[in-house]
Parts: sequence; C-alpha cells; structure tokens
Amino acid sequence: MYNNITSSTKEGITTITINRPSKLNALNRETIQELHQAFKSADEDKNTKVIIITGTGEKAFVAGADISEFADFSVEEGGSLAAKGQELLFDFVANLSTPVIAAVNGFALGGGLELAMAAHFRVASENAKMGLPEVSLGVIPGYGGTQRLPQLVGKGRAMEMIMTAGMVDAKQALQYGLVNHVVSLEELIVFTEKLASKIMRNSSVAIAGAIKAVNAAYDESVDGFKVEIAQFGNCFGTEDFKEGTTAFLEKRPPNFPGK
Repeated sequence: MYNNITSSTKEGITTITINRPSKLNALNRETIQELHQAFKSADEDKNTKVIIITGTGEKAFVAGADISEFADFSVEEGGSLAAKGQELLFDFVANLSTPVIAAVNGFALGGGLELAMAAHFRVASENAKMGLPEVSLGVIPGYGGTQRLPQLVGKGRAMEMIMTAGMVDAKQALQYGLVNHVVSLEELIVFTEKLASKIMRNSSVAIAGAIKAVNAAYDESVDGFKVEIAQFGNCFGTEDFKEGTTAFLEKRPPNFPGK
C-alpha cells in the first residue's frame, strides 16, 4: 500500500514508521503524502486510540527533508512547498483528534524535528540528536519549526538552535522540555506503548476536546478560554461523561464507549 512508510495497528495503538533507511528516512513529497494518508486512516479508525510515529532503524527518526527535490525551486515554488507540507502533514498532525506520540530514534533534523514537534508530545532514545539546520543551507525551517520550537523550548533557546544550525542531544532536549522522556533505544517503543496504554484508559472523546482546547492557546485568532468552555460543555452531552461519572460514584473502573 505504501512505498516509504509502514502502518500497523495492535491493541488500540497504530504505529506509523517512516521506512526509507537508505535516505535516513528523509521526507520527500511522496512520503509526506503517504504520512498524511496513514494519519488520516488511523484517525478515522475506531480501533485506533493512540498513534505512535517513529522511524526505521537505529540511526534516524527523520534526518530532514529530501533536499534534491527542491534545490532548484523558485520563490513561488518554495512558498507552495511549505504551505502544502504544513497543510497535508504538520498542521494536520498537530490538530488530529487522536493523540500522537513521536518516538524519536536517532536523528530528528529539519523536517524530522518539525514532524516530531507536530506530534502531541515526544519520547527520545538516548542516541537522539535534534536540530533545525536549515540556515546552513540558506533557507529557514518551513514546516512550522520557527513557530513550534519557541513554544516548546522558549524564544532564546529556539533562536540559538535555529541561528547556529546546531544539534542538541537527548539530555539537552529533555532539559529544554523539547522531549518528555529519554530512554534507551531498546526501550523506546515499549516505553511509548506503555504511555499510550495509560492514555487509552481515559475517554477518547474528552481527550479530543482537550487537544482542541490546548491547541487554541497557541492560535491568536481564537480565545482559548472560550474554546475550553465550549469543549468542557460538550463533554456533558457524551456517553463517556455519563460512564465516567457513574463509574466514579460506583467506585469501579470506567468502561468508556468512546461516544
């Protein structure tokens, strides 16, 4: 079905793996399109409660964009490349109603770090290295990197990372708040699946509402507090709310229908 990625679902977790090891899993246009389709399918699949995005092998999550595809682009083509990529993949993932965890194995550079930052949070292997090296090529991050990196690590650190085109290791990334956890490469997927299992115990409907409300805080065109109030109110009309509150009062674990 896919040329550049794999997607498999097991026990409520869909794992999407970028599978271009000879190119260190670099993102070309075809891979971005396939990732869009895989995320869309997983989000629409009622059996999928959490999505994990990772890369094949031990070296790289995604080592960046495929530079050979756009080295001769014009101004208009460059702008279109960024706009289409953000719409198809990076903004799409950030606003997905299904939780997305990035399991960062090895290098996450340029578009790779931008993809990891679009996920709802990140777990890194000890050998992970992250950075936005675009200015060393005479261009800037174009898939949301200049916006999401400051949100996660603060303006000063983001400016330094972008201007120096340097990399941070997993320990620094943890200290910066760029990743939530650092584990050994061997533990990475198992640890991420355990986090996914904790998420799956809760109401998928409520989680979708929480994602919308949290994302609204970073959208200057909307009032995040109003979005929170609306999403909070919506919860009261769900079967999950009825089940959650009933289970609490009956002192038993909830069995959420996801409606």
